[in-house]
Amino acid sequence: MKDIIPTSLIIVRENKKFVQKNIADYFVNKKIIAFALPGAFTPTCSDYHLPAYEQEFENLCALGVDDIYCISMNDPYVIEKWQESSGINKIKFIPDGNGTFTKDMNMISDRSSSGMGERSYRYSMYVENKKIVKLFKDENGKFDVSDPKTMINFLKERK
Repeated sequence: MKDIIPTSLIIVRENKKFVQKNIADYFVNKKIIAFALPGAFTPTCSDYHLPAYEQEFENLCALGVDDIYCISMNDPYVIEKWQESSGINKIKFIPDGNGTFTKDMNMISDRSSSGMGERSYRYSMYVENKKIVKLFKDENGKFDVSDPKTMINFLKERK
């Protein structure tokens, strides 16, 4: 696991144009929860992981969190469509279509057996000004420690 958010270059879309950004810039001078997942539109990601963080957004912010990011190894077009169709409006979506950030975090998971190729492990992390304070990583196929309840418990214990 990394101790600090890597300076990975990602591609996002702004005003219908592709823009290269340093993902670390999203974490400067903020307390952030970021959760990563294998892919947009997949059942656990769409039905449980993403909506659970949206539902707990206010509770997490009440514990001092400034923002919550969902990071997925999908291209910017897929992420835009997923955000539109999901009805999620509090969580910020960050595409990692080339897997640059995921690789730099050492979080690549081989999902070839299910036809998904290389994807991200499912995990969540609490970050203060680019410093990774805590990371919860699920085993492949599981969703039991990267959930918002685990993060809430961690943040409550820190108070």
